[in-house]
Amino acid sequence: MDPRSFADERSESRLYVGNLDLRITEAALIKMFSPYGKIISEDFLWHTRGPKRGEPRGFAFIQYSTKEEAKLAKEKMHGRLACGRPLMVRLASEKYLEEAAAQNSSKAGCNTIKSGTTSTISGQVSRSAKIAAIKSKLKALDEERDGAKKPKAS
Repeated sequence: MDPRSFADERSESRLYVGNLDLRITEAALIKMFSPYGKIISEDFLWHTRGPKRGEPRGFAFIQYSTKEEAKLAKEKMHGRLACGRPLMVRLASEKYLEEAAAQNSSKAGCNTIKSGTTSTISGQVSRSAKIAAIKSKLKALDEERDGAKKPKAS
């Protein structure tokens, strides 16, 4: 199997989700996007340096099991309001400029997320919970890195 075709398939089922309100949590993001298919991974990006260290960067990537699920989620979620901001959803493989033109024309038709979901999204997560989640993620990354560095014993 050609490794490039696997990479193409993967990028076609991966979504970029931008313009996220900083109050939206990873769990809330997964809850918003899970009705459209099986999510196999989610990368919620955080500032790692500077004065905003530990705060969300305002965008994430969601990987679905198929490109059809990703396309459905893109159709349903692009422009939808979350915490008063329209989500910017596109396939990760798409060029930003192509989507910017489409976003400007679709802003007028934004829908709101159901009220049951909004309370979860807008609910504040405690600072200590955020710090604990970040520490856990950093520890897992360190363990992966240390595992890759250690030479195998003969």
